[in-house]
Amino acid sequence: MSATPQKLSKKMVTFLWEGVDKKGKKVSGEAEAAGPAFVNAILRRQGISPTKVRKRPKPLFESKRKITLKDVTLFTRQLSTMITAGIPIVQSFDIVAKGHENPSMRRLLLTIKGDIETGTTMNVALRKYPVYFDALYCNLVAAGEQAGILDTLLDKVATYKEKIESIKGKIKSALFYPAAILVVAFIITAILLIFVIPQFQKLFSSFGANLPALTQMIVNLSIWFRHWWWLVFGGFAASVSSFLYAYKRSPKMQYTGDRLTLQVPIFGVVIKKSIIARFARTLSTMFAAGMPLIDALESVAGAAGNKLFYDGIMGMKSDISTGMQLQSAMSNCGLFPNMVIQMVAIGEESGELDTMLGKVADFYEGEVDDAVAALSSLMEPIIMVVLGTIVGTLVIAMYLPIFRMASAV
Repeated sequence: MSATPQKLSKKMVTFLWEGVDKKGKKVSGEAEAAGPAFVNAILRRQGISPTKVRKRPKPLFESKRKITLKDVTLFTRQLSTMITAGIPIVQSFDIVAKGHENPSMRRLLLTIKGDIETGTTMNVALRKYPVYFDALYCNLVAAGEQAGILDTLLDKVATYKEKIESIKGKIKSALFYPAAILVVAFIITAILLIFVIPQFQKLFSSFGANLPALTQMIVNLSIWFRHWWWLVFGGFAASVSSFLYAYKRSPKMQYTGDRLTLQVPIFGVVIKKSIIARFARTLSTMFAAGMPLIDALESVAGAAGNKLFYDGIMGMKSDISTGMQLQSAMSNCGLFPNMVIQMVAIGEESGELDTMLGKVADFYEGEVDDAVAALSSLMEPIIMVVLGTIVGTLVIAMYLPIFRMASAV
């Protein structure tokens, strides 16, 4: 049984080599390969006579940085620029890899470069690493290699990924800000209940009088929280972990969660607009690359990032395979606004579907920008009110007995 690509990639080792080129000049470098024999073979194909090949010693503190979408996007943009400048693809990989800041990405690119040097096409070499290069990416690279326009399609892929990364970043920032404030509010409240209120409780016990209802309620809450704090924090962590576990493994949970996400007030509208922008941008890029519409829709469905839209787009694919037009399939899907359907209809009639989809993507990306800006300005006063209410209620409850005692005196 053959090893999986992941297992094969673990066997790759970085070698330092020295040799002599065809002109008798001493040269040196490094290469990723499964063994010294592979390095020797690669060098001989390049016209270099190897004199020394040895494993590169591991650094004392080897970086374990993860490979991010930003790393892949930067690599794509740089590779497109190199190929456009007429630099051979193997040499382009070598230049981009050695200049990359992320050691993990550098090792990955040198491994892919080694595969290409042995005669493997670029799209096949990339498909060994689906975690970093998805089907959409590899399909576009394959189309570029077949048509001889790899530099053009890499430029389209880089632009696509830059726009998708930008819109994802804006959505994350819009969601992160209120979530972070709520977490901070919860931590502050927990500190007050555990450490501050008990000090007031000791003071109140010396009064020998009944406490106001609000104060008594806060004191009881503090007593309960100090006794069961582990259950609160543990229950919260267990609930989040269980939800994420179930969400990853249950299609029904994914469908329900994604459907409810789109119905969340304010946030749901922004998320839906970002999904439509991603749909239009992805389909426009693939259609412009000459991908058949049915094949493109499968990659578009995976890029949607929402189970509800994934099922809807796959349903559209089935409708189109029976001869239905894209605009009719989108109308039957029931997930797209009328404006998007009309733009697609115009694109189909005029033969400029990719251009119209690009305009739709531009429009909805602008809508997301405006919505995120409005959301940020709206959330600030709301968060201040929430924090003020929580902290203010605790402070008032603690000072009520003191005020009552002062008025009695």
